[in-house]
Amino acid sequence: MNDWPEGWSDDNRGPRYGRGSAGARPESARVMRQVRRGPAVPPGPRSGHDGSGPAAPPSAAGVPQQPAYVDGRGHEPGAGGYDSGYNTGQVYGSPGGRGPGAPGGASARGPRPAPNWRRRIKWTAITVAAVFVVTSVATYFWADSKLRREVDLSKVIDRPEGGDGTNYLIVGSDSREGMSKEDEKKLHTGGAEGKRTDSMMILHVGDNGDTLISLPRDSDVVVPSYQGSTSGKVFPAQGRHTKLNATYAEDGPTLLVRTIEANTGLRIDHYVEIGFQGFASIVDAVGGVEIDIDKGFKDKWSGADFEAGKQTLNGQEALAFVRTRHAFAASDLQRTKNQQKFLAALAHQVATPSTILNPFKFYPTMGAGLDSLIVDEDMSLWDLASMFWAMKGVSGGDGTSMNMPISGSAGGNLVWDKAKVKTLVDELNNDEKVTVSGN
Repeated sequence: MNDWPEGWSDDNRGPRYGRGSAGARPESARVMRQVRRGPAVPPGPRSGHDGSGPAAPPSAAGVPQQPAYVDGRGHEPGAGGYDSGYNTGQVYGSPGGRGPGAPGGASARGPRPAPNWRRRIKWTAITVAAVFVVTSVATYFWADSKLRREVDLSKVIDRPEGGDGTNYLIVGSDSREGMSKEDEKKLHTGGAEGKRTDSMMILHVGDNGDTLISLPRDSDVVVPSYQGSTSGKVFPAQGRHTKLNATYAEDGPTLLVRTIEANTGLRIDHYVEIGFQGFASIVDAVGGVEIDIDKGFKDKWSGADFEAGKQTLNGQEALAFVRTRHAFAASDLQRTKNQQKFLAALAHQVATPSTILNPFKFYPTMGAGLDSLIVDEDMSLWDLASMFWAMKGVSGGDGTSMNMPISGSAGGNLVWDKAKVKTLVDELNNDEKVTVSGN
């Protein structure tokens, strides 16, 4: 009985060769390695201790002598012919059998080279610098795109000549833009339509010290001729007196700038405005502002209720602090002092390493500030940064902070001291250290 699988018995293999088809030709003869064995060892003792015959060659550890391999040409290993390595144990790896897996293989490759720390440090520094540059450029364009350049100072007519240094007009308005009824109630802003200014400051940035001058909202000014911000029509001067903040309510930022320039002779280079909601958002984004209040006060109109001493104000409390005037005898002058004091503390808080170096605080703070600022069309981020650092410098004692000099009042309006104002403006235009004191 045939034990081969079907189709593989000797009877039906036919002329097949190997695994090929019936038509395949047999492969040509190959030269095969031969095994040459030594003479057979006769039975009996394997050593010559009994003197009966020659002793068998000794082998390591009693292992019988292994057969020698010979190639098809009769060459033995070591005779210039083929050597498979079996005779010496060298099959893979380096001579002597020390391959990767053999003992001592690592030492055969030599010691591992020491790390090139100079190169690593260089490439790490290059990578860090590249990331810093890319992040800085991206941040600049992101911030620049958020600036609301909505004030066209080219519409201001009959402007005075510019002096040395840069003059910023910083305005805090009572704009309720973006506020819900709940926000208006929470922040005690009321729901009045339109916009008025609650605070106005001139910041002079120069080489001989920076100066921050508060302009009381009730300052008595003469309305000059001006060009309408929307109509383009020129309105002639009529000698009309009014409060300074009324000019903003009448025709917006351009008439306010025109009025300040006409009544002082000081050219305004840049305009910056922030509303209620934006101011509170900046304070909250920075995590609150610490301030030392000299004397406690309350004001139901602004919602202020403060005790004396150091305390951290949130956005709602900060807005109440800078808006309060009914709690003071010299209402407008004391309010401007509080505004300067708080802005100095805010600038100091924003510039701390805990804010600048913390992206989770820095970007929300910058975003809140840029979203809420309205600036002139020529304002750049560098100009804005210069203004900010100057305010910080003034708060740190590197500059002068003052109110506009007042000589008295007329019809409920505060009258500027004309002689002192002239001296002050001359010193600012010449970028000299300010010697005039304010109220």
